[in-house]
Amino acid sequence: MKRVRFASEDGQFAVCDLVVPERVMPVTIVGNIMATRPGETVEVWGRWRDDPRFGRQFSIERLEAVLPSTRQGVERYLASDLIEGIGPTLARRIVAHFGEETLEILDAAPHRVQEVEGIGKKRAERIIASWEEGRLIHKIMVFLRSHGVSNANAVRIYRKFGAKAVEVIQQNPYELAEAIFGIGFKSADHIAMQTGVEPTALARLRAGLLHTLGEASSEGHMYLPWSMLRERAAGLLEVGEHLLADALEVLRQEERVSVEAIGAGEARVYAAGALAVEERAARQLRRLAQSPGLVARPDDEALAGVEARLGVELAALQRQAVRSVFEHKVSVITGGPGTGKTTIVQTICELAEQLGWRVTLCAPTGRAARRLGETTGRVATTVHRLLEYSFHAGGFQRDEERPLETDLLIVDEASMVDTTLLAALAGALPASASLVLVGDIDQLPSVGPGQVLRDVIESGIVGVTRLTEIFRQAEASTIVINAHRINAGQMPVVPARAPGELVDFYTINAEEPAQAHERIVELVSERMPRAFGLDPLQDVQILAPMHRGEVGCSRLNAALQEAFYKGGPQLVRGQRRFCLGDRVMQTRNNYEAEVFNGDVGQVVAVDTEDNQLRVRFDEREVTYDRANLDELVLAYAITVHKSQGSEYRAVVLPMSTQHYVMLQRNLLYTAVTRARELVVVVGSEEAVRLALKNDRASERYTQLARRLRGESV
Repeated sequence: MKRVRFASEDGQFAVCDLVVPERVMPVTIVGNIMATRPGETVEVWGRWRDDPRFGRQFSIERLEAVLPSTRQGVERYLASDLIEGIGPTLARRIVAHFGEETLEILDAAPHRVQEVEGIGKKRAERIIASWEEGRLIHKIMVFLRSHGVSNANAVRIYRKFGAKAVEVIQQNPYELAEAIFGIGFKSADHIAMQTGVEPTALARLRAGLLHTLGEASSEGHMYLPWSMLRERAAGLLEVGEHLLADALEVLRQEERVSVEAIGAGEARVYAAGALAVEERAARQLRRLAQSPGLVARPDDEALAGVEARLGVELAALQRQAVRSVFEHKVSVITGGPGTGKTTIVQTICELAEQLGWRVTLCAPTGRAARRLGETTGRVATTVHRLLEYSFHAGGFQRDEERPLETDLLIVDEASMVDTTLLAALAGALPASASLVLVGDIDQLPSVGPGQVLRDVIESGIVGVTRLTEIFRQAEASTIVINAHRINAGQMPVVPARAPGELVDFYTINAEEPAQAHERIVELVSERMPRAFGLDPLQDVQILAPMHRGEVGCSRLNAALQEAFYKGGPQLVRGQRRFCLGDRVMQTRNNYEAEVFNGDVGQVVAVDTEDNQLRVRFDEREVTYDRANLDELVLAYAITVHKSQGSEYRAVVLPMSTQHYVMLQRNLLYTAVTRARELVVVVGSEEAVRLALKNDRASERYTQLARRLRGESV
């Protein structure tokens, strides 16, 4: 395998160059390469086909890696990320010492690796342990390859189950989907079918129901109605719906789900813990809202003094928002860009501090917290840091037993707060404290399940101020104007400009996705840095509606990595390639390393000897090795959902009818409001119109609003 040109995020499709001994030019192969790495020797079965755009290609039906037999092949094999402690330089020295018998010697007498110059006792121990581990992984791979499982997943399975991996798979392959990040239900189900599990087996039905609930959670639902869960799971499993009732009852008895009956044979089905979280969030927020607070209230004179000190004159709605905070234990302030939320927060802080209140500021993400701190001139932190999340102790250390020492908690970017986070925040506040949620109700809801800001507003038990007026300084921004136009269902406008004049909002027509792809790559890598003096790796962010397609994140990331790569060290992890300077994103919470889902950083060091990357996230650096490299993806382009809580100097927004299933008004609105100085929309006008017409917010199944009102649910 010479080079991987393109690989999808899920690893199911790749385009590669394969060197064939009897051919002068490499052969282009396409399909699932099962995480084979460049440099490996492979045997490929399939069919030739003629692609109208890319020419003659070999379509993969089956691919198997084989142990190398040449010195060069052995070097590449040793330098792969399967063997910890060996990089390209050391691999060359080992092969130079042992020759073509290297692999046989490592199998029979791995201790001899100490004969190689530069390998001391400690490094030898690492290499020997990794080699022995690799031999066991290889045995597991032989078993898994016969069932279509990739190298990368085989390593994950081994790390989780060790020598018992094959036994676990044979007994209950669905445990893989539950226990291992990166292995989904479909992969586990494929293995199960290969090992002879019956389609109607109870283990399969249970796994299908749990997977369907997990998918619903990723869509933002706290639960699913039983009729919908039954229909979705039956479709996934291709079995009759009547077979699922017994499987649900088993899951209920095992406490893997909670079931709330609501009459007429219908019920709400929550995944384990979800019902308790929703009940706790409602109980704790009601406790706060109904508890007596501090009695002091600022008068009009105090408010006027703060206005004079800040050099502002609050509008009527802004004053109402400020007063609401001191009249209600729990308040919501919501409004779009340019409506003065920051000024209101500054005013509230000043007044509360004059009263002697202890004020605490936080936001769901690091970037949002930093921005809040900068605009208020006060210390602001992330919710996780505020609640003292501990990986080792397990969970938040601030709670009802050890509450926060504060009188007023202000949470910015509250649209990002999900039900779990609300339960933790409200539970950690003393009864006397006040809570203020500041956010934009028209943005996309939280990535996690629930629709907290909307439900809290709809509950009617808190003070709510909706800001609608755009202030004079914001009216000069076409970005702000267009955000409000989009929110109203109107097409964005491009400001008139003289030849050569720069403005803050552009639209570039590109009807065909391939044309839009080319223009975006050129914009980010050349035109925007040249015209606006922007650093493409720090200042510009592509926000795409989806991962797939010509203008989806996957292909744009691959193209921009190629455009920015200037040579130098790189690591390949499965289908992913990481180079020095790459813009990357964390894809799940890693509490031990204190990096969280959606954090964006830059690769600042690549160690090919130890197969490690060092990534800088703002002022701190995190090291990634084989165990957690899967948590990273390229981030030249990210989805709009992942951008919540962030702000960028410039945003490039692809709009294609290819992404029609995701084109929604609040998605377009959220993307535009992420930009501080510049927005460039690239694509078709029809795609923008489709998004504007689709103003129906996706329904999320949640009972938080009713629980907050104390209604029987």
